[in-house]
Amino acid sequence: MDLFSALLDEPLNILPNDGEVNYYGEIMPLSDSDFYFERLLNTIAWRCDQALVFGKLIETKRKVAWCADTVDGKPFAYTYSGVTRHSIPFTQELLALKKLVEQHSNESYNSCLLNLYHSGEEGMAWHSDGELDLKKNGDIASLSFGAERKFSFKHKLSKEVVALQLKPGSLLVMKGTTQQHWLHRLPPTKKVLEPRINLTFRTIDKPELK
Repeated sequence: MDLFSALLDEPLNILPNDGEVNYYGEIMPLSDSDFYFERLLNTIAWRCDQALVFGKLIETKRKVAWCADTVDGKPFAYTYSGVTRHSIPFTQELLALKKLVEQHSNESYNSCLLNLYHSGEEGMAWHSDGELDLKKNGDIASLSFGAERKFSFKHKLSKEVVALQLKPGSLLVMKGTTQQHWLHRLPPTKKVLEPRINLTFRTIDKPELK
């Protein structure tokens, strides 16, 4: 049986050391995954992501949205890549998906960064999620929809690389000290023509309110 083709009986830690990345396989039927992909694609207020690079503000082809809980009716503020973003409310679909992810991962999350890659030519460079706004060593749960894409990890010291294919409806959870020791990326490819949506549920610790 292909370990990466269906829901696993137990999550599989794909890292050999210095962290924990649990792959759960596909946590929903393909029909459900297709439904959520279409709903997210057509109802989320997508916008180009921004990053401050050497003092210059650039925009990416990849589009993003950031949803989060509110405190006293005020949105969260979250800063990464030198740019502060303000959250929009969770939709009903995102609340249902958050609940599903929390049930599988046995963790709770108060925000979600959504990414829309229009084709395989759009990806993400090597990085780790170490923003000060994030809960220290908190779980980051990644839920995939749409096109199947390769996802890679690289150890910061040994340079060892671990990669797997993320199928639609699959769940990957980065835990513990993973961000301290490993980089991750979504490598671009010309072989994939279809779009992909990725939801990364995370916990903002002591969020700034706006």
